[in-house]
Amino acid sequence: MPNEALPVLVTGGAGYIGSHVCKALADAGFRPVTYDNLSHGHRWAVRWGPFEQGDLAHISKLEDVVRRYQPIAVIHLAGSIAAGESVVRPARYYSNNVMNMLGLLGVMRRAGMSRLVFSSSAAVYGEPQWTPMSEEHPQAPVNAYGASKMMCERILQDFATAYGIRSVSLRYFNAAGADADAGIGEAHRDETHLVPLVLEVAAGRRSHAVVFGTDYDTKDGTCIRDYVHVSDLAAAHLAALKFLGQAAGAHAFNLGSGTGASVWEVIETARAVTGCAIPVKTQPRRPGDPAILLADPSKAKHELGWRPAYPHLEQQIASAWAWHNQDIARAVKNVRRA
Repeated sequence: MPNEALPVLVTGGAGYIGSHVCKALADAGFRPVTYDNLSHGHRWAVRWGPFEQGDLAHISKLEDVVRRYQPIAVIHLAGSIAAGESVVRPARYYSNNVMNMLGLLGVMRRAGMSRLVFSSSAAVYGEPQWTPMSEEHPQAPVNAYGASKMMCERILQDFATAYGIRSVSLRYFNAAGADADAGIGEAHRDETHLVPLVLEVAAGRRSHAVVFGTDYDTKDGTCIRDYVHVSDLAAAHLAALKFLGQAAGAHAFNLGSGTGASVWEVIETARAVTGCAIPVKTQPRRPGDPAILLADPSKAKHELGWRPAYPHLEQQIASAWAWHNQDIARAVKNVRRA
């Protein structure tokens, strides 16, 4: 597939993962066109192509952007992502994630576009029946976030059969880290992810980290999760785009390392990387937190040719710490303005 400055529409391209995807696209010779309403993303993170501010629910705006830039494909990352919030605000998740995807697919069909890479989630699986989980693991999501992602994947299957829309759904496990030299990283307004929370403690912006549950049936009593570097996630989107140049139908791939790290291991690694004490308080388990979530990424490696360049937790945390040290002060200032 030729890629000399060919435009690719990136919904949610101003967000944490989206900005890294845009950089990877630009590095590969594409022209990323970011479409983002900035509800979670940041204008300062859009550096590798044009920016169009808009909501996916604004169909006329989206159609105008597609008409002007004529993208060859869509990488769809926009949506609501907080699993806990989805339990108490399910309407938002079905509207933002499911209804807006239907609107986007309608725009694509009218424009004659046929390739889409979708940001899915390991949340489609729910409680693991075995680990590591392959793509054949039963899907039984435990919240509206996971259910909305599962519904979107089913829509893509049906649209492949009926309308010839080619798609790849990438089921992320736990994204971490930051680009080594681009000045972008994880800067959520209300942070919920473990690695940035722990690093905020190391940086003095929080008094302590919280460990939820120390009595799980794991090697040290804390939850085990599968961490994957955000730049490796971005590379997988490029691989999926190339894959869709040859493969029809709807496909799904896990993106993870296949090796997990416990909460205590994340904290100890962060202490070693930062040289900071990182005080910790423990609390009881949170409802719905499985003891172990691990990906089997062998399908992505075999069919997409995807090989993580930063597979080790130390690499992921060190890159995130560099972002916090060098760029977070400016980013936080911009977050408050956004």
